Amino acid sequence: MKITENRILGLDLFRAIAIILVVNSHGKFIISQLTEHIPTLFKIDGVELFFILSGFLIGSILIQLIHNNELNNVAHILTFWKRRWFRTVPNYMLFLIVNVILVSLEIIDGDIEQFNLSFLFFFQNFYSGFFGFYWESWSLSVEEYFYIFLPLLLFLFTKKLASKKAILFTVIILIVLPLIYRISISSLQVDEFWWDVEFRKVVLTRLDAIMYGVFMAFLKVYYTQFFNKNANLMLIIGLVLIIVHFYVPHPPNAFYTKTFYFSFQSFAVMLLLPKATQILSLGNLFLDKFIQFISKISYSMYLTNLLLAQFIMKNISLSSNGKNLIVYVIYWSTTILLSYCIYKYFEHPITQLRERK
Repeated sequence: MKITENRILGLDLFRAIAIILVVNSHGKFIISQLTEHIPTLFKIDGVELFFILSGFLIGSILIQLIHNNELNNVAHILTFWKRRWFRTVPNYMLFLIVNVILVSLEIIDGDIEQFNLSFLFFFQNFYSGFFGFYWESWSLSVEEYFYIFLPLLLFLFTKKLASKKAILFTVIILIVLPLIYRISISSLQVDEFWWDVEFRKVVLTRLDAIMYGVFMAFLKVYYTQFFNKNANLMLIIGLVLIIVHFYVPHPPNAFYTKTFYFSFQSFAVMLLLPKATQILSLGNLFLDKFIQFISKISYSMYLTNLLLAQFIMKNISLSSNGKNLIVYVIYWSTTILLSYCIYKYFEHPITQLRERK
């Protein structure tokens, strides 16, 4: 696989780390006995990395469209949506069908009664959480509504304000409103499971996570010297804040855990981006290629790994550490192999269709 010249390796690394964290989090039960005594310095939510990176990349695209006068009518917005939907919707729908089949045949555990038409419109967790079926789709719903709301607001505000002010105003609104919404429902009593369902995995409570990435895109465009000059400092601060974030007590019913916990996490992770944009190589061609490979198939990996974990959980008896380690290696290998096949023969060909006029 050739290293694509217009790709920034640091952003591929960012995405690769994100998917590695996600896949490991879903499969770590396989080797829990082997790892239970290994101390954890800090923990980063892999999905959070995906959100921040998505906001940065899509924010950069939309800012460029604004500067090129290519986001000033409905046709432009429709073009943007078409390109994003070609990239995201086919894989989502493919795995929706796969989930329906596997749950219906009882190959994996799940509640088929949870499936309804809302899944076709990414509405299953718009204002309230869901569970028991196609669990991983929650974050894709957050992404899709981000794709809808952000260009619409930018389109409206650039009609009244200068581009720079319109972008910043949009970012502030979409960071503040989800926080206000979380505060408004913070009296809801939850345990750790329901905190995850009703606060972490709902569109209206999590849109701000992606907007922190858009804010970094704003800084990169309008305050380029500051963005580049302070990359190392922001990296250090970001890592320190991530460690602090992990060790600050966050019981599920605490006001902080339901509200500012997410803001703190997003702010910390976004500070890693400037340094990522400066990494062009790790000095090893094989490693560079591997990182780009994992980055390219990361979307398919995201949708594949949990199905495999659910299959293992239902159908394979875990016992000895040696057997469990073998199962864990198979879990990873199968995730990568299936994801590569899906990327090569389904995801990538369909994405290429968007280039056709």
